[in-house]
Amino acid sequence: MVLASQLRPGMAIRFEGQTYRVVAAEYHPGQGKMGGATHARLRNLATGTFWEHSFRSDLKLDEVESEKRQMDFLYADGGLYYFMDPATYEQIGIHESVVGEQAVFLRPEMRLPVDLVEGNPIGVTFPGVLEVRIEDTAPPVHQQQDSTWKPARLENGVSVMVPQFIKSGDVIRLDLQTLKYMDRSKGAGKVS
Repeated sequence: MVLASQLRPGMAIRFEGQTYRVVAAEYHPGQGKMGGATHARLRNLATGTFWEHSFRSDLKLDEVESEKRQMDFLYADGGLYYFMDPATYEQIGIHESVVGEQAVFLRPEMRLPVDLVEGNPIGVTFPGVLEVRIEDTAPPVHQQQDSTWKPARLENGVSVMVPQFIKSGDVIRLDLQTLKYMDRSKGAGKVS
């Protein structure tokens, strides 16, 4: 059991016979005689639909245990992304809505933690920072223009903004949450 005020993104709960994954949760303390409330955005694991609900902060919810397993990405086919457990060689197909928008950054043999609830995948955790190669950008400008940026296209087709000194073929470190350039990779030739 978990109190509604303790809900955190990534948790899995059971409420009114349905299993949900917490996408976002924000606790608002009450004032005076008013009790607090937790506003949560939940994803129904059976239907894939989203639901927003406010829970009383003292409401007890059933927490569903989730398992995190390191799995290797194999390939994508027809809206499914296939991962393999390197220890057991078990393969599972994960729907693109579960993998999320960051699926464009998947590369074969990339090892990522996969969240499982009752044997079913509910999410894939991507690293916060990823090294990616610049496919195409304007020629570098080596002037004292530290604050100017230019568009660049990555190997996977995603467009990002990079500093003027970056050239095609460079490997950069990218913040996956914001898709913002962080710095040039130290091992500038190897994409991990």
